[in-house]
Amino acid sequence: MVEPTGGPLVELTEVMTRMRRECAWKAGQTHRSLARFLLEEAHETLEAIDTGDAEHLREELGDLMLQVWFHAEIASESGAFTIDDVARDLIAKMVRRNPHVFGDAPASDDPAEINEVWQAIKAEEKQRDSVFDGLPPTLPALLLADKVLDRLAREGRSAGATSTDIGDRLLALVAEARADGIDPEQALRDAVRRVAGDA
Repeated sequence: MVEPTGGPLVELTEVMTRMRRECAWKAGQTHRSLARFLLEEAHETLEAIDTGDAEHLREELGDLMLQVWFHAEIASESGAFTIDDVARDLIAKMVRRNPHVFGDAPASDDPAEINEVWQAIKAEEKQRDSVFDGLPPTLPALLLADKVLDRLAREGRSAGATSTDIGDRLLALVAEARADGIDPEQALRDAVRRVAGDA
């Protein structure tokens, strides 16, 4: 494994600062004007993952990283926060939510157990009043269903859907996928790719 040096990340910050200063288009962008590009780049990164092409994924991760750096640069100009603040917050979160690595908790090789600890710490931090709290309304429906069912299960509740409505049937399929340890969003994307490839 090649260890990252961090040098290019420092250079990227300098490049972003210069682009905001010397490029009229980039200087005119705001968090809101860039929002659609962030969404597009996230979807293009998912596409690259689905293709299994490492070079494609590398490029799309760079484009996604550009959006993170762009937003951080805009925020730094107003004094709100910097890319270093973003990184610091992320590091603190990783340390806090992984006590089996950074804390006193015993080491674990069980991914399900590790995820349970992560989710328990996250729930304690967030103190949500509703299963919908913190879930963006723009999430794809299958992903939203998966997230809500996960939160209900953690509270010892179920969806309780009993009708033959297509929505309830879809929700039941998401629950079935969860029970089998399958990501329903990824499973449907894979199925659509297979159908498109056969067409």
